[in-house]
This record gives sequence, C-alpha cells and structure tokens, in this order.
Amino acid sequence: MTDKMLEAIGAVYPLKERSAGEYENFAVNMMPFTVRCYEAEGLGNVSVMCGGVPGVMKMDTLIVNPFDRDMPLFSYDRIYAGGMDTLFLEMYDTCLTHHPDTEHLGQVVAEYADLENSPIEPNWYDDILYKESVKKVMPDELTARMDQLTLDYLAEYLHMTTLAPACERTAKLRAASAYTEGLLEHGGPSTDVFMKAKGEEFTQGLFRDVLFSTGRP
Repeated sequence: MTDKMLEAIGAVYPLKERSAGEYENFAVNMMPFTVRCYEAEGLGNVSVMCGGVPGVMKMDTLIVNPFDRDMPLFSYDRIYAGGMDTLFLEMYDTCLTHHPDTEHLGQVVAEYADLENSPIEPNWYDDILYKESVKKVMPDELTARMDQLTLDYLAEYLHMTTLAPACERTAKLRAASAYTEGLLEHGGPSTDVFMKAKGEEFTQGLFRDVLFSTGRP
C-alpha cells in the first residue's frame, strides 16, 4: 500500500530519496523495521516505515510533513494482525495561518461509512487532530476497501495541498516541530513503544531526523 501512496504523492510532487542513515534498518522487540525518507519537491518531507513478522503481524506508517505549503501533517498507520486490519488516517494542525477547507475530505470519509468507525483514544494532541481523521478496525477480507479509502483520502489531501499557500520553510519547520517535540515529551501509542524498546536518544533521532524531519529544536 505504501508504494501506491508514494506513487500518488510523486505524481504531484516529485520525490527525491534521502538517506535514513542508521535508522534505515533496525529492530524493535525483535521485529525488523525498514525506513525510507524523501523530499517531496514543493511540499516537504515524506517518510515510510514498515515492520513486521511474516505470517504474524505487519505494520506500515507513512507521514507527509509539509514545510513548503501551509498544510497540516498527514499520517497513515496500518496494522495487519490476527485476521484484522487496523487503519489510521490522521491530520494534525501544524499550520502557520492557513485553515484548509476540509468539506470534501469529510465527504470522502462519509462514502466509507459502511466501514464502522472505531473510537480514537483521548490523547494530548486532541486539540490539533482534525475531526476528519479516521480509525477503522475491520476483518482482513475488507482490506481492499480499506485500501481504496486510503487512496481516496490521500488524493483529497494532496488536492488540498495544491490549494494551500506556499509558506516560509523555516517558520513552518518550527510550527511542525511542536508536534514532533510533543510526541517525544508526552508520548503516543507508537512513541511509547519506541521509547521503551530503543531508548530516548534513538527515538529522538528517528523522529527528528527522519520520520518527521523537523530537526533539533
């Protein structure tokens, strides 16, 4: 799925792969992960992290962190395990002044109302989490429909980026950094796992230098 998402992003914003350095390959609790990161020309940072154990579990993450357009951060997380398919499609407000029109994104979400929503656990970032964000937990026979929701959601997000104003990169990096640093300070579902298994220094480097690419504050 992440390859299709990268293809969709690259069709709008040419992608140039960057080295993920020491974070390209690592393991968490004996589960191997691979990380790739890209500069999306005219948009910002795109990162992909995939991990899993064949036949047991598969986990995928794709993050779009706009630095050249005043748009929210986009985050995709997917977990396949035990015959279930869990999907997170989230947007976080990291904008300077722009408030994107999310009406059409809400319509995309509504088209998949047959895929029942699952409650999103309360967390410190609730105030910046867009209401159009979704969490679905479905049997894996519905994976194809979950894939289509993902591609339709991403397509609308990318369309929104083309309508958003360009912005000053340094200022946007500072704004986006607030979310990265918030995760490192307050935690989150995956952040807590990385902190416990890999330690603070590794997690800080992975988040600041690769996944979110906001740098050190």
